[in-house]
Amino acid sequence: MNTSILLTLIKEQDRSVRDPLWKDIHLSPPLYALYRSREVQKLARIKQLGPTFGLYPGAVHTRLNHSLGVYHLGRKIIINLLRTEHAFPFTSEGVQAYLCALLLHDIGHFPYAHSLKDVIATDHETIGAAMIEASPSLTALIEGCGTTTELVCAIIDEEREAPTGEITLYRSILSGALDPDKLDYLNRDALFCGVPYGMQDASYITAKLRIADGAIALEEEAIASVEHLLFSKYLMYRNVYWHPRVRSATAMVKKAVVALLCEGSLAEDELFSLDDSEFFSLMDKRGDRYALIEAVRENRPYPVRYEASVEGVQILSPIDRHHKEEAMSRALGLEAGSIIIDIPEPVSFEARMPIISEEGTLLDSRETHHIFGKDIQDSFTNSLRKLRIFSREPIDGCALARALEE
Repeated sequence: MNTSILLTLIKEQDRSVRDPLWKDIHLSPPLYALYRSREVQKLARIKQLGPTFGLYPGAVHTRLNHSLGVYHLGRKIIINLLRTEHAFPFTSEGVQAYLCALLLHDIGHFPYAHSLKDVIATDHETIGAAMIEASPSLTALIEGCGTTTELVCAIIDEEREAPTGEITLYRSILSGALDPDKLDYLNRDALFCGVPYGMQDASYITAKLRIADGAIALEEEAIASVEHLLFSKYLMYRNVYWHPRVRSATAMVKKAVVALLCEGSLAEDELFSLDDSEFFSLMDKRGDRYALIEAVRENRPYPVRYEASVEGVQILSPIDRHHKEEAMSRALGLEAGSIIIDIPEPVSFEARMPIISEEGTLLDSRETHHIFGKDIQDSFTNSLRKLRIFSREPIDGCALARALEE
């Protein structure tokens, strides 16, 4: 059965899209039609890294670039598994659902990268799955690929119950320690930012993945790939994703949105299904808060005025943080919106996944004695997470610290 699915998968991929990172990406005619759908093409109008282009001008690649890359790497993984894992009960319907999910996994993504991630309560995966179910055209295109929206949505949205063990496997591939999502965004973001930190040996990694107890696992000889990915992730966070200028621009966008939500002049669901341009147009109609957005668009992020460790700092909700910022502005005699507090969310450098030893024994990744123990993970996290206060105007650091404590 696997041979039949494999041959069909390879023979039918007679359409291709040229990608600057992975070169030719092959799709079957039905999958190509899905790629050409309005919902997927919208991703070409959402920058993958949001305001990061203000720091790295080349970082103007899009969610569509990334989705194609995830599909490409995910396809390589399933081809490898179909060749090597003859005992697993793959089905043609399941494989096609997995390929559709790779292409569609980001269609519910918010505009402007992760600026809205902790502002909107609903995950973009849940929004994306709901979009698929509500779209007759997407349903028809998915059925044209030989599968169902139920299976595709179950792979994308992990809040749903997995109907089969095959779907559970596909989830573990799409959201694991060495998943195609991370492998693409680390490589792609490094390429477009012009930095070397994120490059991974994707071909080697995808060839060393196996199935163990119904989930994706890694051959022990490739454990260095996990170490490399974790260190690359740390360097990309330090130099790209959480660079102070990027954090400032992201926080400014978030501040404008939260302020409008608190004032009642913006509803959360108005932010769903927007591309970057539609987001800016929406914000432009909402009054003075647009000045923050305009400053980001013109690459004028607020400078860092205060920085400290997050250790012992109370993590406030976006709304509570907004009220704290406004209280600090008043205490310091500043205009509303002059101060922005930024506390990065926790980030994990743990990469637990089953490891298959040379003898065929299944090990926990913590048993392989790789270098990324808990102390190293904590050190990485603590060095990255900083409480910062950004402000348009220079403010005495001591005065800021006092206002923060009040």
